[in-house]
Amino acid sequence: MLRMMGTLRHRGPDESGLYVDDWVGLGHTRLSIVDLACGTQPIHDETGSIWIVYNGEVFNYPELRADLAARGHRFYTTSDTEVIVHLYQDNGADCLRQLNGQFAMAIWDGNRRELFLARDRLGIRPLHYTILGDRLVFGSEVKALFASGQVPRNLDPVAIDQVFTFWTTLPGRTAFEGVYELPAGHYMKVRDGSIQIHQYWDVPIVDGNEVLQQDCPGLAQQVYGLLDDAVRIRLRADVPVGCYLSGGLDSSGVTALTARYSSKLKTFGIRFEQEPFDEGDYQVTMVRHLAVDHAQINATNQAIAASLPEAIWYCERPLLRTAPVPLLLLSGLVNQSGMKVVLTGEGADEVFGGYDIFRETKIRRFWSRDRDSDRRGGLLDRLYADVFLDPRTRGPARAFFSRGLDDTADPFFSHRLRWENTSRLKALFSKELTEQLEGYDPYQDLADILPSGFDRAHWLTKAQYLETKVFLSQYLLSSQGDRMAMAHSVEIRLPYLDYRIVEFMAKVPARWKILGLNEKHILKRIFRGILPDQITSRTKHPYRAPIVPSLLSEAGLTYLEPLLAPGAIRQSGIFDQVKVQRLLDKCRRASYLGEVDSMGLVGVVTTQLLYEQFVKRFQAPSPPIEPKLMIDRRSSSRSKDAN
Repeated sequence: MLRMMGTLRHRGPDESGLYVDDWVGLGHTRLSIVDLACGTQPIHDETGSIWIVYNGEVFNYPELRADLAARGHRFYTTSDTEVIVHLYQDNGADCLRQLNGQFAMAIWDGNRRELFLARDRLGIRPLHYTILGDRLVFGSEVKALFASGQVPRNLDPVAIDQVFTFWTTLPGRTAFEGVYELPAGHYMKVRDGSIQIHQYWDVPIVDGNEVLQQDCPGLAQQVYGLLDDAVRIRLRADVPVGCYLSGGLDSSGVTALTARYSSKLKTFGIRFEQEPFDEGDYQVTMVRHLAVDHAQINATNQAIAASLPEAIWYCERPLLRTAPVPLLLLSGLVNQSGMKVVLTGEGADEVFGGYDIFRETKIRRFWSRDRDSDRRGGLLDRLYADVFLDPRTRGPARAFFSRGLDDTADPFFSHRLRWENTSRLKALFSKELTEQLEGYDPYQDLADILPSGFDRAHWLTKAQYLETKVFLSQYLLSSQGDRMAMAHSVEIRLPYLDYRIVEFMAKVPARWKILGLNEKHILKRIFRGILPDQITSRTKHPYRAPIVPSLLSEAGLTYLEPLLAPGAIRQSGIFDQVKVQRLLDKCRRASYLGEVDSMGLVGVVTTQLLYEQFVKRFQAPSPPIEPKLMIDRRSSSRSKDAN
């Protein structure tokens, strides 16, 4: 147990606690944010029979606490954690519906001998588990399970296939065989050798009768009220709270609202050495506009390459982009500045309709009604001018986007083009892996988790559901979110993903999300007058990071060449060594490398890193853990159930 806790020290460097009885062991490492003096976990109820370890925040805990106190509950801390215990006492699993926050929790009811595990609605906080005979082993990260010394370490072929299709694994699956992730919006009960998993929340799919029939100004006013309150309650902490500030609409909006509540706001941003990736000028605009105390990290190509192996250690899955790495560097800057908590703009694109893939879907549906119309297909020029205005790429791009126009009823119409494009990378798989995957259909796995009513939903609702369920919850909130922040003991808070906003925006008519081809129309309306015009009117700048210039830099080549050597490729058994060598040679020769080849290089390198770090020679950090709180209620020397 102490070894497992040691691997999670980065998530909780301030103190640790342990509860053990004959049936369960609960360990916790704490990042102290609320009730610094008395919030040590595990925390218990009045009777000492219900215990909790918990990672995250419940932002509406003062209101919940007041209600619980009025009903006679007694508290011995001022933490949000203790509020959950008493709420669970009264309501069991239904307590989750009352929590506004981001969390992963384990609650042990000693009287019932029942273990309760739960994750927040959108999966901001991680929770992994595996089953070993009659025991359940769980932890925030996979490395904690491996540190037990009892969990087999093998990459999962199906997971690799999913990553090379969707950029990530589908809900419930990790990169490792036999290791699972409790899906977002789910809870688990373990009792008498039985494990039951239930869903308590899902990304909303509304029917026509639920769509709000109000005008845009009225809807915008209501959303503004929700967003302002989401920011306000996310500033609840006993430590200073800062903001990530990229210069884009989303982070600028959150920062502007935060600045109204904070007179000495610290903000943090990323700069890149290559102009296409850099948003520094817009950061300067916002810093001057809000007069905040801004710090920035320069994510050079060398720095990105040097930190990629560390990023894989923390995110625990293959990547097809280098984008998580600058966020790892950014959280390091926050940590060095003495801060523990930052608000971010993540989630706005999914909730408010901001991605190009949404507008692209709208255009392709319009185009499908007259496939021979050059004018309709030409609307894509407005989205991808750099592609369509280049004579070398215009023809192939037009052919690419015209595929599948006859099948707008396809449940994956919005995303299938992109996923099939990514799937071309599977040509790099070894013969052995390809044979293992024969007959496997990742699209069927995804279809199996679609909710009832999905096929009847509006096209934008479908696209937003897929983007949120797969890309946001499974990739952005993990590999680019919690994992990169917590690597340096930083907690990110995401106002746009307040469930009240998500549920309200699900009922807003699609035309107010994307007006014509103007994305995030309602959000821009909210921030007009709050943000400078050059921020609200700027063209969306997708967050990206350099790939080939980074990996082929001096820092990247120090590990890239050994990882991709024929012997290393053969040992992992995942890729074809000849095809990998061809790809590497192409990357070295080409003056311009397409998206698929760039993703292929990252995918191969990071999968090999994952194999080296977790399968071939896993070595958990081994600093001693000395729990501040140690509760041992064993009547024998042997724990009988779960860890």
